[in-house]
Amino acid sequence: MKQMSATVWLLALAGLIAQSAAIAQTAASGTYPNRPIRVIGPSSPGGGIDASGRILAAALTQSLGQQVVFENRPGAGGIIGTELVAKAPPDGYTLILTAAAGMVVFPHTFSKLSYDPLRDFAPITLVAASDYILAVHPSLPVKTVKDLIALGKARPGQIVFSSSGNFGLPHLAGELLKQQAQIQMLHVPYKGGGPAAMAILGGEVSLMFGTGPTVVPHAQNGRLRLIATASAKRSKSLPDLPTVAETLSGVEVSAWYGLLAPANTPREVIARLHGESVKALTSAKVMQQITNSGADAINSTPEAFAAYIRAEHARWGKAIKASGIPTE
Repeated sequence: MKQMSATVWLLALAGLIAQSAAIAQTAASGTYPNRPIRVIGPSSPGGGIDASGRILAAALTQSLGQQVVFENRPGAGGIIGTELVAKAPPDGYTLILTAAAGMVVFPHTFSKLSYDPLRDFAPITLVAASDYILAVHPSLPVKTVKDLIALGKARPGQIVFSSSGNFGLPHLAGELLKQQAQIQMLHVPYKGGGPAAMAILGGEVSLMFGTGPTVVPHAQNGRLRLIATASAKRSKSLPDLPTVAETLSGVEVSAWYGLLAPANTPREVIARLHGESVKALTSAKVMQQITNSGADAINSTPEAFAAYIRAEHARWGKAIKASGIPTE
C-alpha cells in the first residue's frame, strides 16, 4: 500500500513537471501571447504611470494581436500593485508599468517590504521620463522659488503640500525643498499623483511636485501655476520654466516609468515584449502621445534597464541616508 502511494505521488510529480515544461515550451515556441495581458499600474488614474501605461497598452494591443489591458491598482504608495506583480506567475501575462519609487526608494524607506525589486522582477524596458514640476494653486501669492521660500519663512508650518504617497519621489522632493530652504511645510500624502493634484485644485493643499502628465494640463487651463522644475537642467518641453536648483541647490528629482515582468519570465517572452514595446515607443504616433501627456518617450534594453535600477537603488539609498528623512 505504501509502495502504491509512493508510485502515485511520483506519477503526480512527473505530471506537474511535464505540465510546467509544456507551459515553458509554449511560451518559447512563438505562440505567446495567446490570451489577454494585464499591465498593472500601481497608482490611481490621472498620473504619469496611468498616462504612459494606457498609451503603451493600446499600442501593444495592436502589435501583439491580443488585448493588453491597463489596470490601476493603487494603495500603500504603490506597494499593493507592485506586490501583486511580484507574486504573479512568470508567464508574461501579468506585467507592471511602474515608477521609480517602488523600485529604488521604498527599499530604503520601509523596513519591511513584501518584495525585493532587485530580485523579484525582470526588467523589459524604460518607457518614459518626466521632470517633476513644482506647481501651486493660483491663490498662493508666489511666482518663483524665491517667493515660496520667503512665504515659508513668514508662515512656518502653514503651507501644505500634497504628494502621490509617503516616500514617493514627489514627497522626497518636498522634503528636500524644506531642508535646503530651511522652511517648515506640512505634507499630506494621497493615493497617486492624480488625487494629489485634485487636492490642490480643490483648495485642500497649496502645492505639489508633480509630473508633466499630472500638472501641465491643469496649468494650461489656468487652474495651477507652474513655478519650477526639479530636474538638473531646464525641460525641453518647458524651456522658460527655471529649475529649483537655479535658486536653491540640492533639490534635483526626476521621474521615470518602466515596464517589468515577474522574475523568471522566459527570456523569449521578455524579448518579444521588449521588441514590440521599443517598436511602439519609437513610432511617431506613440512618441507624440507621450509628449502630449507631458513626458518624453524613452526605451532601453532589458540589461541596461536592470543596470539602471541597480544604480538608482544605490544612489537613493545614499541620498536618503544623508538627508535624514524619517523612514518607516
